[in-house]
Amino acid sequence: MSLSPDPLSLTSAEFIAASAKSGRSRHDALAAYRAFHRAGTHQPWMAAPPPRPTRQLVDDRTVKFLIDLGGDLETESVIIPMPHRTGRFSRTLCVSSQVGCAMGCTFCETGQMGLMRHLSVREIVQQLHVARFLVEHPFADETRPTAGAFDIANIVFMGMGEPMDNLDAVLQAVRIFCDGNGPGIGCSRVTISTVGRTDGIRRLGEFIQEPGLRRVGLAVSLNAPTDEIRSSIMPINRSEPLAKLRQAMVEFPKRPTSALCAEYVLIPGVNDRLEHADQICEFLKGIRCSLNVIPYNPRRDSPWPAPDEATVDAFVARAISNGQFTKRRRTKGRTAMAACGQLGNERVRRRKFIELGTSRAAPSLRADRAL
Repeated sequence: MSLSPDPLSLTSAEFIAASAKSGRSRHDALAAYRAFHRAGTHQPWMAAPPPRPTRQLVDDRTVKFLIDLGGDLETESVIIPMPHRTGRFSRTLCVSSQVGCAMGCTFCETGQMGLMRHLSVREIVQQLHVARFLVEHPFADETRPTAGAFDIANIVFMGMGEPMDNLDAVLQAVRIFCDGNGPGIGCSRVTISTVGRTDGIRRLGEFIQEPGLRRVGLAVSLNAPTDEIRSSIMPINRSEPLAKLRQAMVEFPKRPTSALCAEYVLIPGVNDRLEHADQICEFLKGIRCSLNVIPYNPRRDSPWPAPDEATVDAFVARAISNGQFTKRRRTKGRTAMAACGQLGNERVRRRKFIELGTSRAAPSLRADRAL
């Protein structure tokens, strides 16, 4: 590992302290840190800059890009356009926290890969830096802002991996994302999603007590109204059933004006009936949250098709009629395998697992073959 101070692994205060050991003044170190994150300017005394993306796929205005990690592994990240009523749009970056995922959710492409390894803080943060400064602009009618960066307004940990299984690295990455001297992403614009790791939810609740991080968001991937259905598509539910998950959601510290996000992937013939809408609304009763209905995006060799529009509309309308604040997520990037649940390299999926790094929230695993 390089001994040079790394702006992709350190907050500004940590970077200044590390730079002082090599004789850099506080003023020079802070200026270099700001220039790196705000304009993409790299100083030769810093740790090496991130690589350019190896591949880039575009579906309308959605861009998926891949970064080589060596060892035939890569990260996948997605820049998602978010249209506004004014006709303009902002961008959300969907970042990965692992290569692959150990959760095995049957509707998710990443879940079919198995877990290859955790990402380091640097490998998580560099996804934002690459998105801002190194992704090629695919749209002829737009230019980069004068600062030289794509404007990324929001960050969601909804790419490859279960963030709560690599939580030490994820939380440090959030500190860097929200650093006012660095990327400067508002903490209310950062959301961490989980399949339901209740210990991780509690640790995140402790983390957001740190100054300036109170509004970091939590999204919980529910996807079913009963333990029977949820266990059939999400193996995590067998060890952490809905009652346990609900208690963690109730106890999660929230500001009076904030709400959790409850994600619900609508899968034809599995969890899409109107009675399921009634049941999930009953489950969420008393929890300040938004129900985010996500039409299923078929993975490779999927046993299910995408749901039809009439079914999606009826489910959303039924939830709203129950008094539950409900939104429907519009599908973006499906043809580029960039939509929710579609990230994952089929070639990498066939590889054997390798030794994982360590994280306080994750076990060290090894397997002889991919799932």
